Amino acid sequence: MQKGIINIAGKIGREKIAPRAAEIDREARNPLENYDDLRKSGIHSMCVPERFGGLGHDYATYMMVSSELGRHCGATALSFNMHASTTLWIGDMLDGLDLSQEQKEEMESLRAVHYKRIVNDGALYAQTFSEGNLAAAGKAPFGTTAKKVDGGWLLNGRKIFASLSGAATHYGILCTEEKPELRSLDTMYIAVPTNSSGFSISGEWDPLGMRGTVSRNLIMKDVFVPDSEQLMPRGTYHLAARNIPHMFLTLSATYVGIAQGAYDFTVQYLRGENPEAPGSKSRQHPAKQYTVAEMFIKLEQIRALFMRSIHEIKVNPEKSARQRAYASQFTTMEGAVDICRLAIRTCGGRSMLKTFPLERMYRDARCGS
Repeated sequence: MQKGIINIAGKIGREKIAPRAAEIDREARNPLENYDDLRKSGIHSMCVPERFGGLGHDYATYMMVSSELGRHCGATALSFNMHASTTLWIGDMLDGLDLSQEQKEEMESLRAVHYKRIVNDGALYAQTFSEGNLAAAGKAPFGTTAKKVDGGWLLNGRKIFASLSGAATHYGILCTEEKPELRSLDTMYIAVPTNSSGFSISGEWDPLGMRGTVSRNLIMKDVFVPDSEQLMPRGTYHLAARNIPHMFLTLSATYVGIAQGAYDFTVQYLRGENPEAPGSKSRQHPAKQYTVAEMFIKLEQIRALFMRSIHEIKVNPEKSARQRAYASQFTTMEGAVDICRLAIRTCGGRSMLKTFPLERMYRDARCGS
């Protein structure tokens, strides 16, 4: 079952996503057709539990699927991760938390609302952290606030770098419940439908890399949403963020894929297996052999930490597992850039032409380091 969904991701990546990647990057637009292919394949709801109509895949399987997508288009993998990680965050990974019976029952009813949309309607969920301060790192409460009113919540605030802008049907907003003193302990996770009154998207989008993520600004002015739009009950997000560190590692899977893609391209390019390149007569030169070997070693270091870490997810992991997760994140993000850099050096100047995907991989990797 796990191998099957990974193979499906690879097939879609090679046949559908990779051929579109250059155009999406050039136009800096949402890869809507890629999201449609992920819906049709079942990957869109792969982490939705089976009892809600999804495929019921776990965290580790998703991370391997995400890295496979990242091999072919970093922006598609990274932006889709916002949706997929939402399905994981509100899923069974929360069941090990110290929640009250009331919270557990509320969580199950909220799951039913959101998962039904995803499975039946193909809803696409964004996940928004950034505000330009320390809130996303848990060092300060989010400036975006949610005021409890009759029947729901009233949201006010601004988010930046919100991937899936204009593509998502719902935006998962991390915000702080409005009280006399804002506290990170009172973080709320609430979905805002894209057609909500008072909700708008602003700002230009013309970045160095990850151009297809379309990460613009979200503005909320007295946006009302009903209680059913909560993605988690009160008090749940803070508990999860403190006790499940692996929930924040999902971004790194994309960069594992980029690193793999850059290595694969280098080998194919030097061998002349790329139809746009005749190959390098100097590929047997010791300097090129050495650099390819160096790339392989770095890739294996990334993959070894990644594969171990994604299988260690649980509530309150041991200190060593927590540290390994952080080490994996660092090794992946920095290593992907390094592998892309070595790929350009080894393949030579021609490989930087936009005819080839390597220069895009390098720019995308730079945005994660």
